[in-house]
Amino acid sequence: MSNFNIDAIKNQTYDAIVIGSGISGGWAAKELTGKGLRTLVLERGREVKHVIDYPTTLMQPWEFEHHGRINKEVKDANPIVSKCYAFYEGTEQFFVKDAEHPYVQEKPFDWIRGYQTGGKSLLWARQTQRWSEYDFQGPARDGFAVDWPIRYADLAPWYSYVEKFAGISGNKDNVPSLPDGEFLAPHELNCLEKYFKEQVAKNYKDRQIITGRCAHLTSPKQVHYDQGRAQCQSRTICERGCPYGGYFSSNSSTLPWAAKTGKLTLRPHSVVHSIIYDEKKGKATGVRVIDSNTKQMMEFYARIIFVNAAALNSNLVLLNSTSHRFPNGLGNDSGVLGKYVAFHNYTATIDAEYEGFLGSTTDGRKPNSAYIPRFRNVEKQETDFLRGYAAGFSAGHYQHDDRSGLGEDLKKALLKPEYNNVWNVGSHMMGETIPKESNYVALDSSKLDPWGIPQLKISVDYDDNDRKMVKDFFEQLTEMYTKAGFKNIRTNDSHRTPGLDIHEMGGARMGKDPKTSVLNKWNAIHSCKNVFVTDGAAMTSTSTQNPSLTYMAMTARSADYAVKEMRKGNL
Repeated sequence: MSNFNIDAIKNQTYDAIVIGSGISGGWAAKELTGKGLRTLVLERGREVKHVIDYPTTLMQPWEFEHHGRINKEVKDANPIVSKCYAFYEGTEQFFVKDAEHPYVQEKPFDWIRGYQTGGKSLLWARQTQRWSEYDFQGPARDGFAVDWPIRYADLAPWYSYVEKFAGISGNKDNVPSLPDGEFLAPHELNCLEKYFKEQVAKNYKDRQIITGRCAHLTSPKQVHYDQGRAQCQSRTICERGCPYGGYFSSNSSTLPWAAKTGKLTLRPHSVVHSIIYDEKKGKATGVRVIDSNTKQMMEFYARIIFVNAAALNSNLVLLNSTSHRFPNGLGNDSGVLGKYVAFHNYTATIDAEYEGFLGSTTDGRKPNSAYIPRFRNVEKQETDFLRGYAAGFSAGHYQHDDRSGLGEDLKKALLKPEYNNVWNVGSHMMGETIPKESNYVALDSSKLDPWGIPQLKISVDYDDNDRKMVKDFFEQLTEMYTKAGFKNIRTNDSHRTPGLDIHEMGGARMGKDPKTSVLNKWNAIHSCKNVFVTDGAAMTSTSTQNPSLTYMAMTARSADYAVKEMRKGNL
């Protein structure tokens, strides 16, 4: 019997374990296997293979039973996920349904999740901006949260590293608050977006309109062909899964690359219960897993562990990893684990119309829009709120048709659509929220999920700083629109609950001081240095930029450090 146990442990032992297969988990898998480590990737959802498991990717609108719309029965059963812009008949298979994975809303929070191979990398909006030195210096300069233990210079070479592999489209714009990167050919702005860019440059010295930067192969390089990917077809139905690999996802890029090494083991249907901590060794030795189908618990072992379950789930795993040494969660000596959760504020939009360029229209599609980098409180504090916001901007000249007739008259009218006598423009705000102790997640041991794990309790909300920021966004964009000659300007605050931004961050924040943070400058737990957290849970603050590119860069950097330390015998 003892030999049997030894053999079983040996068969379940790897060099490294990665929890989660999404954007950061895929990068951890690629980097660790590429450095020769036998790596186990644990995914709580089902397996989704690139191309093979994208059932709606080539379907035409008329092939959907409900023409792409979610029917009332599904919508009523899923009041949370049905709020997400990307949830429709062509994508519902990639979203977690409300009843299947319950959580506790101490304050209203719309938690959007995708449990399958690749996670939300199949669904993300693919916007990729580097963070700047202003972002990493922000907490220390502005007096909120704790000081980041890294600066832009620490991540800059890793940004370049992941950009070249993932494939990022964009321009070199020389914007101080938005560092340039390693770009493929940019998408082109349409005539009205170019006009607005010119008007803003004419009227302001401190703000710019640029082409958005996004993870699309506009002009693939050999490294992308080597991944089996091809040029983006601008179909703009990316969230169904791209059979061409035209946008970056774990499924099309990092996971297949890791698999080619022969060092990858991917285990779907594996709900992580907790991380195993060895009191005598003073380090983590493995992961407890519940098979989602059989409900059987098993253990896997490794020398290093990467936690990449997505921000809130990574907090859940760490909080549930209790021991005599860590009664309140793995690495939680500071007591801040689960606290200082932050997100991006997307509540505000502003629309308008423009009466020029009526002889022009948009041709084809593009999976991207213009972007307004942060311009508030960059060089100095100039408003009554901390930090700032970025914004998207888009313009379109749309068709309308006459559907009032019947029979032959209706057919003729539909074959001769006319364009509206105005262009429509719109902008949405992405505001930086300030991490606060009162914004937290915790375990509710009185309520268990279907696998016997405490449900996550979420208590996150907006504050006065967010409201002041929305007010400023409306004022500044109204002024910019007015100077550009836009008419019928309309502002809207949706007052939607946090969560729909799908940019939750923090809870296991990085910091210099173990007394006020969970992770060190290498994304390793201060008091358990062979466990690394490189997804959104690690973020000390949120910036105004989309965070996914930073997760990728952090993961590659941390994996490089972890393997070097392991080979030195330090882990």
